[in-house]
Amino acid sequence: MIRELFVSLKQGHRTIDYTRTMPALPDRFRGLPVVDRSKCPAGCRICREICPTAAIREDLAIDLGRCLFCNSCSRACPSGAISFSREHRLAARKREHLVTDNSALQLMESLDKEGRRLFGRSLKLRQVSAGGCNACEADTNVLSTLVFDLGQYGVQFVASPRHADGLLITGPVSRNMQLALIKTYAAVPAPKLVIAVGACAISGGPYTGHPEVLNGADSQLPVDLYIPGCPPHPLTILDGILRLLGRL
Repeated sequence: MIRELFVSLKQGHRTIDYTRTMPALPDRFRGLPVVDRSKCPAGCRICREICPTAAIREDLAIDLGRCLFCNSCSRACPSGAISFSREHRLAARKREHLVTDNSALQLMESLDKEGRRLFGRSLKLRQVSAGGCNACEADTNVLSTLVFDLGQYGVQFVASPRHADGLLITGPVSRNMQLALIKTYAAVPAPKLVIAVGACAISGGPYTGHPEVLNGADSQLPVDLYIPGCPPHPLTILDGILRLLGRL
C-alpha cells in the first residue's frame, strides 16, 4: 500500500477540468474539414467521387453527419483544397447544422432554461449500442476514466433506463436492434434526452442504405444532440454534452 501511495504522489493529478483548461489534442487529430474553393479546378469531382459516404455535396459543403474524417478527400485532392483543422467542437442540436459550408463555426446552443434546470447539474445516461463497431462505444467509455472523469460534471452512465435521464446512442441502428432501442427509450422517464454519437448513429455512416440498417437514431427517435465523428474524439463528445447542459 505504501508503494502505491508513493506512485500516486509521483504521478500527480491527471484529471482535466475541461471547463477551465483546454487539454492538448494529439498531433494526428483531424477536426473540422475546411475547403478552399479558390483552389478547386472547374469541373473537378475527385473529392466527391472518392468520399465513401457521399459527405461532400455538389457545392462542396461537407455533411459532418456523414463524414468519417478518413482523410481520403484530402489525400486525393490534386490542388490541396481540402484540409482538416484542429477544431474539435463539432456537436450540433439540429441535423442540418452539421452541414458546413466553410462559414464561421457557430457553437451549438444549450438546452432552454427548464432543460438546464432539470439536467444541468445531474444527467444520467443509458448507453445503447445499436449495431455499432465498438469504436464510438470505446471513446464514450473512456470519458469515465480518471483523465476525463465525466462524473465531476454530474454526468454518469447507468445500467437501467429506468434510472436514466436519456439515451446515448451509437451505431447505425440495425433492424435487429430497432425494437430494443424503442423499448429502451420508452422505459426512460420523461422528460428525457437523446444523444446520437458518431457518423453511424447520425446518418448510418458507411452502412447508409444497407437493407438491414435504419440509417441512424433520428429515423426512430427525436434526437437532442448530434456528435459527429468516426469515432468522435472523447473531447468532442465531452464538449457536446457540456454545451448541451450550459456548462460551457
